[in-house]
Amino acid sequence: MAKKRQIKHPVTPVPKSLEEATKFLRQIGEEQRATIAIQSTLNARVEELKAKAMSDAGPHQKRISELVEGLFAFAETNRNELTEGNKRKTVEVPTGTFGWRMTPPAVSLRDVKAVLENLKKLDLTRFIRIKEEVDKEAMLREPEVAEKVRGVSIGQYEEFIVKPTYLGVEITSRVDELKRAAS
Repeated sequence: MAKKRQIKHPVTPVPKSLEEATKFLRQIGEEQRATIAIQSTLNARVEELKAKAMSDAGPHQKRISELVEGLFAFAETNRNELTEGNKRKTVEVPTGTFGWRMTPPAVSLRDVKAVLENLKKLDLTRFIRIKEEVDKEAMLREPEVAEKVRGVSIGQYEEFIVKPTYLGVEITSRVDELKRAAS
């Protein structure tokens, strides 16, 4: 049987006083600001690349639109011949296919509330769906009853919160995970 290796975690520095804890918090803020600056730089570069790609693709997209319009004009003018009197909908050529097709039927609604009211007035409730789902808020109001149901558990955990001054970011970690990492 092979020996289990123990992975040694690096020693984590621990403040020895409130003054040192204050310094830790300041350093956390500095590290977080550095991380945010790096992320901001990345996001700016990504946005620049997206804008350039869209700009570069623009002429190609315009040319594609023009070619599609031209192909459609040809196809529509010659539709009867191309489809052999509407016997088929697709035209195959060595470089690809083009043709016509009907999309599946789709329902579109304007003012859903009014539509629902009209369906009820017309006694067309078969067109109204009632969605059944678990009411988690009600379970939280009666946790002792809810937990008796198989498959239901109500969890809660303690968080450790660090919020450096002048930084709109709050760093949270689960206490149980921090304890696990420390052992």
